[in-house]
Amino acid sequence: MENTLDQEKRRARRFDLEVPVEYKKLRGAPEIRKGSLTSNISTGGVRFITDEFLPYTARLVIEINLPLPERPVSAVSKISWIRKMPAGEQYEVGNQFLEISKEDKNRLSKYLDTFNTDPEK
Repeated sequence: MENTLDQEKRRARRFDLEVPVEYKKLRGAPEIRKGSLTSNISTGGVRFITDEFLPYTARLVIEINLPLPERPVSAVSKISWIRKMPAGEQYEVGNQFLEISKEDKNRLSKYLDTFNTDPEK
């Protein structure tokens, strides 16, 4: 459960969506890619579950496979937080985007706007 301060620090609205995501460590063997589903996503980062512990120092190359005919959205992220899941050997990981092209950020934003139910938007 997040506290109010954590929610206030966020700049981008998060959406509880399951979207296929692949990631690999920025430094390391390029062929080692892992797949997951996002559990929440924003234009500023993603949260997903993995079967490996990722240290805070890890930088990830993330590809978000939006249900659009174009290529995946790609970003470099840092680990904001990680916590072990109560059962099994899995971890929930929060990532913050460090580098994302303007084009990819706009594509992600347009996709997320389709789920916006806020009448103020």
